[in-house]
Amino acid sequence: MRVLIAEDQALLREGLGMLFENAGHQVVALLADAEDIPAVVDAERPDLVILDIRMPPTFTDEGVRAARTIKTDHPETAVLVLSQHIETTHAVSLVALGGFGYLLKDRVLEVDEFLATAERVAAGGSALDPEVVASLVTPSGAGPLSRLTGREREVLELMAQGQTNAAIAARLVITERTVEAHVGRIMAKLDITDATGHRRVLAVLKYLREAEAASG
Repeated sequence: MRVLIAEDQALLREGLGMLFENAGHQVVALLADAEDIPAVVDAERPDLVILDIRMPPTFTDEGVRAARTIKTDHPETAVLVLSQHIETTHAVSLVALGGFGYLLKDRVLEVDEFLATAERVAAGGSALDPEVVASLVTPSGAGPLSRLTGREREVLELMAQGQTNAAIAARLVITERTVEAHVGRIMAKLDITDATGHRRVLAVLKYLREAEAASG
């Protein structure tokens, strides 16, 4: 896998580079700001771009704008955005594109899981940080989310993170058949139809985005 890393913190930037190289991947560039990202992506055509959501010069939304540009100009290029804080608006709108992930920087410390997530995103999957998903699926008021049981919300959170039924079963220590039953009930309660495979995750994320907009 060919990886481009854009992060203004030198220690994290170099650390990520070593992390991917030690895992057998090729780091094609290490950038300290967002200005050169489009040109380097055009030239190097990486499989995955990892970037900070806030970068120089203004430290506001440079990373988000760069991510949108990459997914528009090179939809086959995967993007994994790292953030210090939860910012659900950008996360949910971009992750529905596929080949996109949004993680809090603390996840980098969980090396094996972080690399597995990066590889899943590079393969065209989606990933949302567990804390971001939890903030979105916490029921408020009498909406559809409030009809979910505690276990169903756990399953929904893992679904929205991009986990497969097998991964959800392993995480919750239940059978895949039980997961399938939970998924069926979740879909029915959220009025989501025709949601299988990756479309299942996108359907859930679409619902969460609409729920977030309605609550805002």
